[in-house]
Amino acid sequence: MHVLVTGGTGFIGSALVPRLCEDGHAVTIVSRGKHAAGAGVRYVQSLDEIADDTAIDGIINLAGASLNGKRWTDAYKQEMVSSRLETTAAVVALCRRLAQPPSVLVSASAIGYYGDRGSEPLDEDSGPGEGFSAALCRDWEAEALKAGEAGVRVCLARLGVVFDREGGAFVELSRPFRLGIANWVGSGHQYLSWVHRGDVVAAFAFLLEREDISGPINVTAPTPVTHRELCAAIRRKLTTLPGMPVPGVVMRVLLGEVADELLLAGQKVLPKRLGDAGFTFHYPEIDSALGQLLGRTREQAPGRQF
Repeated sequence: MHVLVTGGTGFIGSALVPRLCEDGHAVTIVSRGKHAAGAGVRYVQSLDEIADDTAIDGIINLAGASLNGKRWTDAYKQEMVSSRLETTAAVVALCRRLAQPPSVLVSASAIGYYGDRGSEPLDEDSGPGEGFSAALCRDWEAEALKAGEAGVRVCLARLGVVFDREGGAFVELSRPFRLGIANWVGSGHQYLSWVHRGDVVAAFAFLLEREDISGPINVTAPTPVTHRELCAAIRRKLTTLPGMPVPGVVMRVLLGEVADELLLAGQKVLPKRLGDAGFTFHYPEIDSALGQLLGRTREQAPGRQF
């Protein structure tokens, strides 16, 4: 397949593109920076550079400013919205103008769609929640679904909190533990629906080729944990002082709205549709993931599952 990837140089894209190449796909990456082409990979700086008669078999849309990149000022919230909606609208416009539309669009979304739902089990049939993240994800997904009007199969990959030792949320969450201090945020009873970056890469590759799957798909490990359970699991791997909470009021002072939306909120999200489709997680439980994240063994790429 010829696969177009937006956000291909980011946290997920930088791990996904090598996997796509290993699977034998040709990859075009949309990036505003200048990069030298590699084996099986070319770069464009804008979707406008792609001619109408270009043969593109699939698109993976990962573009968007990080939700935990900085404090959520009004200006940064607008950047988070525009970076997702405008890029996705441009991808949909490309699907419409290509002489032969791609067969599939796998567009990133997030479990923020569900809002703060406490300990309620959530799958793809669960309705949307409230708050900025939920509204952003609803609008983002609605924009991506417009590609269906061009006959494109659309998969909405609702990502959980992606763990990897080379970046992302886990690096920050584990920092106090590496200094010998175990802690959790707020009450610690709120659920964290996490997923290892290796499984995210495998899921995107899986969705790209599974012609029978479309619509929302939760990309989260099948065993979400509370923040206290995560703390206990890390303490089984690292020697630390006894655990203690970081009060929610402190996090609100430090981070503002980010604390309420991403750290103090709870979501117990389950990957029902991936499970029903036969997808196998390489890191289904937090202990197996932490063995790789905190150990010396480098990530083993999950194999093909179709």
